[in-house]
Amino acid sequence: MSEINITPLTDVMLVLLVIFMVTTPLIMTDSFKVKLPKAVTSDAEPGKGAVIAINESGLISLNGKDVRQEELYGKLRQGFGSGLDKTVVIKADGATRHNIIVKVLDTAKAAGAEKLSIATEHGR
Repeated sequence: MSEINITPLTDVMLVLLVIFMVTTPLIMTDSFKVKLPKAVTSDAEPGKGAVIAINESGLISLNGKDVRQEELYGKLRQGFGSGLDKTVVIKADGATRHNIIVKVLDTAKAAGAEKLSIATEHGR
């Protein structure tokens, strides 16, 4: 036989392609789940700014990447300096302690945020 049969190689490559297509959206989700509080007057969330998620135990995530509270100021300054919209949306779990949310809001404002908002779910 003078030629190599590449059919098995093609089959393996197609299977790998399907696996990557299925698993990529799972990888791109937020680092942890946040159960937002409900509000009757919730609006649509603005699109291009920084999204800070805070879970029930106080862990902080900036645009899907975990950060410590001490690093948040520097990461926001760096993002705002590189052209990120100066809008910050806080997605805090309903059970998050109030003082953690206030510290994050204060840090975002000190880093140069021009608009601050708190995300909620629509409902009663």
